[in-house]
Amino acid sequence: MKTKFIGIEIIVFIALPYFIWNYLRDFTGDYYAMLLSTAPGFVYTIFRFSKDRQFSVGGLFILISLLLGTLLDLLSGSAIQMLWNSVWLGFAFTVVYLVSMLGRKPLALYFAVDFAYLQGFPRANSHHLYSIKENIKWFQLITALFVIQGLVMNSVMALLIMRHGVEAFMHLILLRKALGLIFGIVIFVCYLISSKKVTTYMQTHEIDWPIKNSTAANEKLEEAH
Repeated sequence: MKTKFIGIEIIVFIALPYFIWNYLRDFTGDYYAMLLSTAPGFVYTIFRFSKDRQFSVGGLFILISLLLGTLLDLLSGSAIQMLWNSVWLGFAFTVVYLVSMLGRKPLALYFAVDFAYLQGFPRANSHHLYSIKENIKWFQLITALFVIQGLVMNSVMALLIMRHGVEAFMHLILLRKALGLIFGIVIFVCYLISSKKVTTYMQTHEIDWPIKNSTAANEKLEEAH
């Protein structure tokens, strides 16, 4: 099933934009070709969001970024401005990650809570567990990786735009996917490590977390705070 989704996403986010950009830009101009190339990804993301019904911090974060990105694309007025707006928006979300770290409310923690909820664990319980000092540092680290990803990706994008102008468009699509994959693997590994650390913490403190609504588990979590 995951292989199927990967194939669909390659078509939607790479193949179709490539086709639209290379074969329609002579008829529509750079700006409208670039705008049309974002349509498949927008429709696909909205479809997946509504189908999976992930109305959570992670889901809302994706939806807000998609809507803001689309709004900026529509207001850009030119292809080159559309590219720059994408970079500025990327930096803005990087700042959001950074602020969440400084406020000790790392977004990576809320993404983990969303994942635990999909597995059947109450959000409040997971949030208590992940917010304990021994555990939250791992989610701070993962959020820091999101910050680094944003800084690297958008800085390289800015350099490409300054060097190649609108011709950098397809390079940017491939760059996003390549860097997204690399950072995605690193972040996934860090999530696995954090999960193992949380499990070790539960075992050490005898928190009976497999009982998803355990009163005893909640009491121990409150004591840990």
